[in-house]
Amino acid sequence: MKKRKKIPTIILTTTLCLAALAGCGKSPAVSESTPESKNSAKGEEVTINFWHHYSAQSAENETLTNTLIPRFESENPGIKVNAVSHEWADLHEKILINAKSDQLPDVARLDSAWIPEFQKMEILVPLNQDFDDFQATADGLLESAMSTAQIGDDSYGLALNTNTKILFYNVKAFKDAGIEAPDSMEAFVEACKKLSGTNEAGQQVWGYDEPALSGWNLCPFIWSNGGELTDPEQTKATGYINSPETVAAIEMLSELYSGKNITGWNSGDIPMTDGFGTGRYMMILDGPWKVAEMQGAYPDFEYGTAPLPEGKAGSYSVLGGEDISMFHTANQEAAWKFMQFMTGEYAQEEMAKCGQIPVNKNALESDTVKKADFAPFIEQIKTAKSRPTVAAWSEIDSELSTAVTSVMNGGQSAQEAMDELAAKIDALLDEP
Repeated sequence: MKKRKKIPTIILTTTLCLAALAGCGKSPAVSESTPESKNSAKGEEVTINFWHHYSAQSAENETLTNTLIPRFESENPGIKVNAVSHEWADLHEKILINAKSDQLPDVARLDSAWIPEFQKMEILVPLNQDFDDFQATADGLLESAMSTAQIGDDSYGLALNTNTKILFYNVKAFKDAGIEAPDSMEAFVEACKKLSGTNEAGQQVWGYDEPALSGWNLCPFIWSNGGELTDPEQTKATGYINSPETVAAIEMLSELYSGKNITGWNSGDIPMTDGFGTGRYMMILDGPWKVAEMQGAYPDFEYGTAPLPEGKAGSYSVLGGEDISMFHTANQEAAWKFMQFMTGEYAQEEMAKCGQIPVNKNALESDTVKKADFAPFIEQIKTAKSRPTVAAWSEIDSELSTAVTSVMNGGQSAQEAMDELAAKIDALLDEP
């Protein structure tokens, strides 16, 4: 392990607000307080803290807790792992708060969009600088996934999994309506309208469900219509997020919402999986984890999958995924071993059984992964795009959600909201 000076602590002055995405686990299964282990002498037991946002009741968390951590601990006597589950947004906020007092975990599973923000705060370890075997480890992982943790010449994490979203649709509903899965945005709009209304039980049904109005949810529609959030250099939003193409994408969704053809982001709306599995939502866009969720909750429900419908610019879904990163307060030797284990072939193959697309090249060639039928997602990843890789992304994302919510509720026109939003984002991008 290479040596370098400890990075100074950065004091945060604000706590950022985030738009919520898909629900994750709420309650930690284990205590977040563990005996001091950062400076344990050689030969003493070390406990590393691993914060993540696998839902507490999910198959991923069960695999982590009952399979992976026991395996790691048996292979690494003297190292214990204290894994703590948080909701997605709560994890981000907790890291911001705990950074003030250096009460950070050793490692964490981070949304790849958070990496630039935390790197700017100087709380992440540049792995390529600190570990002699970093490159050998990185070479075993997908280059596209590893790029999400690359800032300048340094890498601030190892890719943990990759994903994107494709279309899931209700086979029976489409068959009864005499229509095919939409391959264009025009066909998508028509399908939303045709499939919405009242079912035989007198219940309202919707053509499409969208659980939030953040970048993860909106970008596929914006990009496919030829719009953008910022310029290619990610230095300004004016002329891009308020362009005719971006505005038109927001207007399309707003018109569908006012016509009661789409829903999902309001408090009290039916959760995505339940709404889809019970026939209340006819289409959804989601990632590979939805396959395992549907098999577990609605094993008899027949659905089909298709690429994201093409807009004027093509079919551009959003590139997702998580990285596992180390904080500057970590017990580095133990933390690095755990990071290598979690990105190794065994752990990656086990998580693939839960719907996580591996980034380990050997795991991708395994029979387990081939049987999981990730092919539609891997094909969509070829054209998937990353959200802006800027330190202010979390705040930008929150502002985007607020602006589009105003449009949906009739408070502003799409053009007015995007014009105001462009000015706000310009200011955020201009901050040192």
